[in-house]
Amino acid sequence: MASRHMVPQQQQPRGEAIVGGNKNMQQQQKKNGAGNRRPLGDIGNNLATLKAINEKAANHRPMTRSFCAQLLANAQNAAAAENNKKLVCVNVDKKPKAAQQQQKKAVVEVKQKPEEVIEISPETEKPQVVEKKKVQQTFTSALTARSKLACGITKKPKDEIVDIDAADANNELAGVEYVEDIYSFYKEVENEGRPHNYMESQPEINDKMRAILIDWLIDVHQKFELSRETLYLTINIIDRFLSVKTVPRRELQLVGISATLVASKYEEIWPPEVNDLVCISDRAYSHQQVLSMEKTILGKLEWILTVPTHYVFLARFIKASIPDKQMENMVYYLAELGIMHYDAVMYCPSMVAASAVYAARCSLKKSPVWTETLKLHTGYSESQVKNCGVLLAFLHSKAAENKLQTVYRKYSHPERDSVSMIPPSKCLLPPSLSS
Repeated sequence: MASRHMVPQQQQPRGEAIVGGNKNMQQQQKKNGAGNRRPLGDIGNNLATLKAINEKAANHRPMTRSFCAQLLANAQNAAAAENNKKLVCVNVDKKPKAAQQQQKKAVVEVKQKPEEVIEISPETEKPQVVEKKKVQQTFTSALTARSKLACGITKKPKDEIVDIDAADANNELAGVEYVEDIYSFYKEVENEGRPHNYMESQPEINDKMRAILIDWLIDVHQKFELSRETLYLTINIIDRFLSVKTVPRRELQLVGISATLVASKYEEIWPPEVNDLVCISDRAYSHQQVLSMEKTILGKLEWILTVPTHYVFLARFIKASIPDKQMENMVYYLAELGIMHYDAVMYCPSMVAASAVYAARCSLKKSPVWTETLKLHTGYSESQVKNCGVLLAFLHSKAAENKLQTVYRKYSHPERDSVSMIPPSKCLLPPSLSS
């Protein structure tokens, strides 16, 4: 089969006119508008035009992509190293043009006050440090705070409760593990051994005779150098015995001597002998009478001597008041004034002890007068102990002019800081006595 010869045609360069073309073709191209086309070199491929456009775009772009990426990387590294720091985003001001809307936000780290943020200026690529403005307090919040302060609505910080047994943690005799349970038990049973109002059932005895007897017994305890535990137990035994037994006037001192003997045998290592008690009573009673009255007292009380007296509460409440020596002596002074007067019998021992601490703090101008620690360990609020505190302050104000001077002289000695010479608190006295 004969092959057909292909004659290669000569290629013409693009964009050049065909030489020797017929007129019909040229007319057709002119009709279609091909003759109005501009050369490709006139449509923006000019180097001068391209350079001008790039410079114009660069003026409106405040930072390059590489610089933004570098800032972002630095911020991320700082956030990883300081995990607790806060990150804030700083927004670059938006421009109306499309090139400025594509800018990324720079993330920076806030360090110490005053807070500093990095702001990228549109005119330069260098970061500038700008101080962050503080948030101003509104007038509404300021007025609300002042109103609450004026009305007393603001919450006052509570006093911290002091661990008064921390110093005795290694002292086995203090019984720190059981002391709270012991005093909770004392509070429950203190009314069982508490005397009731017995003066109405005693035809020959009145409250003045009782005060004379106790004033004399305090002097006896001081001469025999007996402990405070013995003194308070003696008075407890006398009041409990008079609550169940009618006693004639001539035997009242005998009851006091015998009660001292019983309490001394219970509390003291070396109690006084019966003959010593007979001698100190100017032999008004015989040896046999003292022993007979001792037997009668124990029988009427059913041999119950383990009772919470004023002293057990005084020792605990004084410790809770974090006292100095003057404070301790003042509390004991007011407590002895209280137990000497029959008006204090209507109050339970824990109430008298707490009120003595309260009145002593008022007299010595301690602030605050009643703390959260005292409220916890005494179980009483300030309003509960105030009535009995007023009674003790009244007795304090009358002690110097009272005929019974034993307690006053005892605590006027410098060894006891002369606390009886300190005037009572005026806030606890009636207006007629405080002036």
